[in-house]
Amino acid sequence: MSHHIEDLVNSWQAAPDDDWVLVVITRVEGSAYRKVGAMMLIHSLGKSVGVISGGCLEADLKRYAQKALQTQQALSVCYDASDESDASYQLGCGGVVHLMLIPLCRENHYLNFPTLSQALKLGGRCYYQFSLCHSRAPQGAITTAVWASQAQIDKQALSLQLSDFNRAGIHQSEQATLVIPLRSRYRIAIFGGGLDAQPVCRIAMELGWQVDVVDERTSYARSHDFVGARVLKLPIEALDASFWHGLDGAIIMHHNLSLDAKALASLHTNGVNIAYIALLGPGHRRDRVLALAELTSDAIKPFFSAPAGLALGGELPASIALSILSECHGVLHQAKLGALQEVML
Repeated sequence: MSHHIEDLVNSWQAAPDDDWVLVVITRVEGSAYRKVGAMMLIHSLGKSVGVISGGCLEADLKRYAQKALQTQQALSVCYDASDESDASYQLGCGGVVHLMLIPLCRENHYLNFPTLSQALKLGGRCYYQFSLCHSRAPQGAITTAVWASQAQIDKQALSLQLSDFNRAGIHQSEQATLVIPLRSRYRIAIFGGGLDAQPVCRIAMELGWQVDVVDERTSYARSHDFVGARVLKLPIEALDASFWHGLDGAIIMHHNLSLDAKALASLHTNGVNIAYIALLGPGHRRDRVLALAELTSDAIKPFFSAPAGLALGGELPASIALSILSECHGVLHQAKLGALQEVML
């Protein structure tokens, strides 16, 4: 299981009558493993979904979660690792992390998880807002809202501007609230279901992404080789409009010039919001595929990686998959494709 917001919501929906506690990071001072807005869900029997640290805090937070359930209160907790001589929690990052633990209950409308789930399914993106408490508060006093558009907020004459929250942050009004931008899982399509597509699929799913594998050829893209993915044994031209909607990235790896060209041409025509396209093979092969697709590199608007991936070294399928997905991940997250030490002190 990954730790995406959809995993949290799905786990709750599988047992909505059980006792659950939502844990969310509300403020960070200095360095921390996760940032403001990171969430996890803790079940009364100890099961947890999501992470808010590298494993340093989760066990201790289960103790606080039991306290929140027993007292029927939302709790505010702080972990301070700025004193490196204090090894209480062995955070290792030297920062201060503030969190809230909130029971999901009828009194607080289960923190609007049903509405949140629906918003992610229908629109793909939304903003999750809830009130903050300083120490303890009755669980029913925590209010939440799910916003799919600025028009919803304007209709209620509220001062909140969603454009101010590309990242999670505090909104100051009559009561301080935390606003968290959320989106559905990233979704990629792999065009070509050969042996080297299998590690691409596995790693992408480990990242929590949705994966479609498209290959019309009889001996390729067998379902048992791509467990967890949606396998489409269709010609590319037979894919309907719903396939192209919400597609974030595509990796073309048929090892067949004609099929690769068809995939590239279809992505160019139908992939309106796609951010990343990778084409396997050397530069001279790329040029042949472009010619067959009657395209030029300049005509392709998304990030076009051909030859696909980053220069990480290695030539086996898993290494190639890591190379391509590392680059795709950086593009989807709008990250600088460089060493972490160049962007992080």
